[in-house]
Amino acid sequence: MVFSKILGATHKVPKTIVTNDDLAQIMETSDDWIQSHIGIKERRMSLEGENTSQLATDVALELVEQTNTKPEEIDLIIVATFTPDSLAPATAAIIQKELKAKNAWAFDLNTACSGFMSALSTADKFIQSGQYKKVLVIASDVNSKMLDFKDRTSSVFFGDGAGGVLLGTGNQPQFINENLYTVDDQDLIYSGRVNTIDDLSVDNYPSIGAFHQHGRGVYQQVVSTIPSYIESFLAKNELTVDDIDYYVTHQANLRLIEKLAELIHQPIDKFSRNVEYYGNTSAAGMAIGLAQLMNSEVDLTGKKVLLVGFGAGFTYGCVLLQF
Repeated sequence: MVFSKILGATHKVPKTIVTNDDLAQIMETSDDWIQSHIGIKERRMSLEGENTSQLATDVALELVEQTNTKPEEIDLIIVATFTPDSLAPATAAIIQKELKAKNAWAFDLNTACSGFMSALSTADKFIQSGQYKKVLVIASDVNSKMLDFKDRTSSVFFGDGAGGVLLGTGNQPQFINENLYTVDDQDLIYSGRVNTIDDLSVDNYPSIGAFHQHGRGVYQQVVSTIPSYIESFLAKNELTVDDIDYYVTHQANLRLIEKLAELIHQPIDKFSRNVEYYGNTSAAGMAIGLAQLMNSEVDLTGKKVLLVGFGAGFTYGCVLLQF
């Protein structure tokens, strides 16, 4: 049987740092309020023209270099994003061109903030099929281009970034189990709604809606659903929360991650965190968290890592890895 193995992991963020004080210059907010409520100190934003594909391409280039992989060896590129460069072509297709990965099939996948987990799960199936040997899985979001900066309840959360892994084949299972869900609560978070036309007119031109979230509703959905779900998922795998060495969750905000840790009675040090300095980077946050963990000084040999995703849709789930 063919098993998936993570061969390498990395991440990229824009150069421009946007502090809470910077945001306070354009909206009614403050550093004290933002840090006390959501725990974010600063975020990176693509104010120098970096689009979703550019951040993702930088990740792809570093992954092939890090793993000594030739671009033509890549069989598949999956990009998780809900802020693509365009609806067509796919952001993954742009990466395929820039990488010169001439043998790769490429497509985008959108489950919003849980996108990296969904893309990783999808890539694992392609590897298991035996037809695909090396798969790039990249999560990249430039949230800043979708924000309404008059909506301070949403815009203070977000930053831009990308992260990803290169999957290959291994002799032992690294992907132990998974469970993914979608529930019908579509109005908690939405972005990029495309308006229909009212009549046939030369004045009609496509328009797209900004990002919006019902913050309190999202918080309540997560704290009421995710802790018990984690415990149930682990129990089905004959594990408890104490058996997990590290948790990599969606980087929604620091206070929410702290609450999840509290509700499952786990130390916060077990949770990979980047939201304090990168902001909520949507699908990229989990990918960045996993890359930071894998590239740290921690020896992951034999360790169990639980990916916990949740996002617009409403989507949520877990992927259990053992290194």
